[in-house]
Amino acid sequence: MKKISLLTGLISTCLFNAQIKFEKGYFINNSGQRTEVLIKNLDWKNNPTEFEYRTEESSDIKTQTIKNIQEFGIDNERKYIRKTVMIDQSSEQMQTMSDHKNPDFKEETVFLKYVVEGKANLYYYENKDLEKFFFSSNDSEIKQLVYKPYYLNSAQIAYNEEYKKQISDNLKCGVEKSDIDKVDYRAKDLTKIFMKYNECSTGTAVNYNQTLEKRDLFNLTIRPGVNFSSFEMTNGYYSTVENTKFDKETSFRIGLEAEFILPFNKNKWAIFAEPTYQYYKSEKESIVYPGQYFEAKYLSKTDYKSIEVPLGVRHYFFLNDKSKIFINAAYVIDFQIKSKINTNYTELEISSGNNFAFGIGYKYNNKFLVEFRTSTQRTLLQNYNSWSSKYQTSSIILGYTLF
Repeated sequence: MKKISLLTGLISTCLFNAQIKFEKGYFINNSGQRTEVLIKNLDWKNNPTEFEYRTEESSDIKTQTIKNIQEFGIDNERKYIRKTVMIDQSSEQMQTMSDHKNPDFKEETVFLKYVVEGKANLYYYENKDLEKFFFSSNDSEIKQLVYKPYYLNSAQIAYNEEYKKQISDNLKCGVEKSDIDKVDYRAKDLTKIFMKYNECSTGTAVNYNQTLEKRDLFNLTIRPGVNFSSFEMTNGYYSTVENTKFDKETSFRIGLEAEFILPFNKNKWAIFAEPTYQYYKSEKESIVYPGQYFEAKYLSKTDYKSIEVPLGVRHYFFLNDKSKIFINAAYVIDFQIKSKINTNYTELEISSGNNFAFGIGYKYNNKFLVEFRTSTQRTLLQNYNSWSSKYQTSSIILGYTLF
């Protein structure tokens, strides 16, 4: 518990000291005035309705909202435009999916994110479960590209793919029928279509999606380290058998982590899985009936090996372009390997439970890392009603990201 409290304190310090990154950008207000500022780039997953900014000359942070701003952007990476559009509210979730083909349009004023900018523009809007694309060509009115799954009957789903006809009717230059037939309703596919059209019609276009496609969203890291482990067990049925508290042991661990960076919020969030080999070996001499005629000694031995698989979530705090601090939390699934506990009078087969782990670390240049991790207790004797046990580990982990 003390270790977890210490870790909580370290995490709080990181949260307080983590650098807030403002990037060069601009906004255009309702009067058409353009202002160059530094915008807090949150790499929004849902389309924003406001943003924070400051000037080069001042550290004072201010906020602008959709009511006052008709356009804003961040260094050719992101650009948003305010528009009042009709948005289909139909859900794609099976439990709330509708049973009719036509879109359920509702008028809303939103910031649309540019995906492609050119003679034909492609925009994107996301808010919770809604993910919709919009388009305009030759300065036309912005309209939604319509795609809607719906129940044809209780056992069959059909799809309204009107977006393919919209593309065919409006983007004729350089776009073949075969391209349209196979285009899916997703950014990567639609971007290719709109880039083809713009390159054919004008030869110029800005692909904002290119920045996202180039992101490194997967890391494979080898993670050796040292475990500091403790273990104790108690037999609740026999009062003559004392609590056996084994010594704290130091052992080696080796893991291979697959990390998936989530494609929003400036690569600050990730999920990971780290199959890890670990072991614990210890022995303890205990005395029953000490000082009495029946005093006896017995030796207990623990030989525990397992593959742990932490499944967790991680958050990064960027200090600068090369350094970042991270915190993570994981649910640890444990698979023991031919492990057992021997006492003078019996042999117990280890059957381990699962637990939680929490860590804090530092990563340099996206290659080298060090992490301190501590875990909650888990049992090693969950198949025995008469025995209770507590196994707990803290670790110092080094890491090298292969790619």
